Amino acid sequence: MDALMLARIQFGANITFHILFPTITIALGWMLLFFKVRYNRSLDAKWMDAYKFWVKIFALCFALGVVSGITMSFQFGTNWPGFMMAVGNIAGPLLAYEVLTAFFLEATFLGIMLFGFNKVSNRVHTTATVLVAFGTTMSAFWIIVLNSWMHTPTGFEMRDGVAHATSWFNIVFNPSMPYRLTHMLLASGLTAAFLIAGISAYRFLRGDKCASVMAAMKTGIYAAALLIPIQIFVGDMHGLNTLEHQPAKVAAMEGVWETERGVPMLLFAVPNKETRSNDYEIGIPKLASLILTHGWDGEIKGLNEFEGKHPPVAPVFFAFRIMVGVGMLMLAVSWLSAWQIKRKGEPKRWLAYVLVGMAFSGWVATTAGWYTTEIGRQPYLVYDVLTTAQAAATNVTAGMIGATLAMYLTLYAVLIAAFISVVFYLARKASVKPDPLSEQAFSSIGVEKMVEGKL
Repeated sequence: MDALMLARIQFGANITFHILFPTITIALGWMLLFFKVRYNRSLDAKWMDAYKFWVKIFALCFALGVVSGITMSFQFGTNWPGFMMAVGNIAGPLLAYEVLTAFFLEATFLGIMLFGFNKVSNRVHTTATVLVAFGTTMSAFWIIVLNSWMHTPTGFEMRDGVAHATSWFNIVFNPSMPYRLTHMLLASGLTAAFLIAGISAYRFLRGDKCASVMAAMKTGIYAAALLIPIQIFVGDMHGLNTLEHQPAKVAAMEGVWETERGVPMLLFAVPNKETRSNDYEIGIPKLASLILTHGWDGEIKGLNEFEGKHPPVAPVFFAFRIMVGVGMLMLAVSWLSAWQIKRKGEPKRWLAYVLVGMAFSGWVATTAGWYTTEIGRQPYLVYDVLTTAQAAATNVTAGMIGATLAMYLTLYAVLIAAFISVVFYLARKASVKPDPLSEQAFSSIGVEKMVEGKL
């Protein structure tokens, strides 16, 4: 492989690893706030027990997200200097806003969340949880603003090959930002919901049916059951926006090579770039046109309209179907689980095993979605403004990138395996015996003092 392809793979590997952890923390912060508010209102210790368990997972995700984000940002200077040279006047301030308004907020109050149970008042501790949850969302906001602008750039003008802002309002609220932000926040909510439900189901299968485990499991299941139909609706709206602004990406997602009407929705196919057609097609007639144009005979532009300026078809085509497939599985599992919880108070054992297997399904769907949208932007880094090849470094050899890529992939594989093992270890440990700090802090006397703000 040449240096450009290796640099793309390396950045893709970095962002894939990085996005796994913010995808959890963005929504898990709000889940923690839900647990804390329920405790404050009811004084039922099960909610604080759930809080104390899941705040450990939050801290672990936060740490890994920060570290992986740093290594990713270094590549702007090493592998992609042309990006900041061309659009740094826009990308730089947006990244700075994320640090100033979000990261500092999270980092400042995270310590109070983790270690402030017996050192600050209950009100201060709850406020810290609110600010950390808000900080994670603000972080997502600014990153999605930059990413959306790269897909649908507005509010700027080019002068001697350099982008200069003409309207920060149009830059921030670019045409795809509302859809991408909503889609990402819902994806985070589903990721956290299935993680909570799955790990709680794991503890349930080990015989731990304490009140905090059952409360967390129900919270995760009900949250997933509520969010997945909303996500499907928002995903459809996002697709229509993409059709308007990036029709080549939609053509690759649907495997449409020639412009036509009444396009079928392909359930399966193997795109063939040599023949510019699909092999082994299995589809539903006219359904793609109905979904994308709201008409049975609606026209969809084919890849032939974008010769030399469309993304590689196979990765986008299959990534999109993985995302949709996992989403449909989430819908079925969450609704069936919610129905059983409503009727029986707990899931059947076989369904609990399914929930454990789905614990990290949000990672799969989110990663597939990101591959769809980011590979689908090729050959551009900033759509219709800056190509990936133009932004790549010319003084970094393929050997140098290949060596660091191998190290990154090895390290990331080890860290992901370690993270998953630690999560299950914490679940097993919590099921063996209760946390002594929880027993001490939330005795009847401790509860009264915390509520009065004396702890």
